[in-house]
Amino acid sequence: MRFEDIDRRTFIKGTGVAGLAGLAGCAGGGPSGGSESTATETSSGGDSGDGGETEATESASESTAMDDPTNVGMVYATGGLGDGSFNDQAQQGAFQARDEFGVQIGEAQPDEVAQFSTFQQQFAQSTDPTYELVCCIGFLQTDALSQTASDFPDQNFMLVDSVVEADNVANYVFAEHEGSYLVGQMASLLTTQDFSAGAGSTASDATTVGFVGGVESDLIRKFEAGFTAGVKAANADVEVLTNYTGSFNDPAAGKEAALAMYNSGADIVYHASGNTGTGVFQAAQEQGRFAIGVDRDQSVTKSSFADVILASMVKRVDTAVYDSISSIVDDEFQGGDVVTLGLEANGVAAVYGSQLESEIPQEIKDSVAASRESIIAGDVSVPTDPSNA
Repeated sequence: MRFEDIDRRTFIKGTGVAGLAGLAGCAGGGPSGGSESTATETSSGGDSGDGGETEATESASESTAMDDPTNVGMVYATGGLGDGSFNDQAQQGAFQARDEFGVQIGEAQPDEVAQFSTFQQQFAQSTDPTYELVCCIGFLQTDALSQTASDFPDQNFMLVDSVVEADNVANYVFAEHEGSYLVGQMASLLTTQDFSAGAGSTASDATTVGFVGGVESDLIRKFEAGFTAGVKAANADVEVLTNYTGSFNDPAAGKEAALAMYNSGADIVYHASGNTGTGVFQAAQEQGRFAIGVDRDQSVTKSSFADVILASMVKRVDTAVYDSISSIVDDEFQGGDVVTLGLEANGVAAVYGSQLESEIPQEIKDSVAASRESIIAGDVSVPTDPSNA
């Protein structure tokens, strides 16, 4: 879709402490979003089950904004809201800041990488309202932001998952490989056992697991590297199948990739692919196998697949967004900084599935917990490149 075809109906701007549910095409500054479907703010801070949208209910007193509110723009990653993963986690951080500080949130959902620059610039250029901070969610925004930050030196930006070396950009990165190591270890230990739970079971005649990535990049390869290292540390004989779909918003491609892995003997597939991972969960259910989610506890955000989701590698993008907004509110914004969030800071974590946690053997949980402490203590070094896993 060409940018000139996008209209203002697809831009969502939240207002006040509670926001206006389902508001689109508002007056004032900010870009037109790229998504063709209209999103709504959720009363639960963005967590709406299977990626669905629940309209918030507000009273007159709740909708009253501050006289001079802080305005924050959110440029989401491709894939959009409702992914039950990366973007929804970022929105949760923004909504937490909205509820606690009374900030106003403007949201834009690009459909493609080419739109990032336009949305970043439109937030930066806006004077009604003026945005004190523009949050850029995802490493694919790096190139666009490098130029935008230079063109608008007085505008504050934050970037998730990459680094732009500029005095007006606060950068937040994560130790995805550390959390991925833990779920890889769990998968390796389970695939060697005769294990059944929920709607899934391991294959008795194979010890194979899989990894499905979105866009192949240094960032997503960190997930793969950590996962593979964890698998091999638990059992060097377990095979890891890998496939990159090239998209963070293609469930059909995710399903096709996962089905190929299950049909090749894999019984557990871990994805780091945004909404593409929905297809991985679909394939797991169809084949009676297991999956591992990413970014959020996907047994909750994709609850219809909870009977096959063993765990999720949670990545606290919400913390990064919330902290950056808090720094603006407190007049303590640190442009040029790089903040790394790993296991020790609870920036990443292995979270067991809400439905299947009780079925996972305690000795496996104990082994994973011990590895977490070893990584934090520096006794285990987790690679970031799959070739070193």
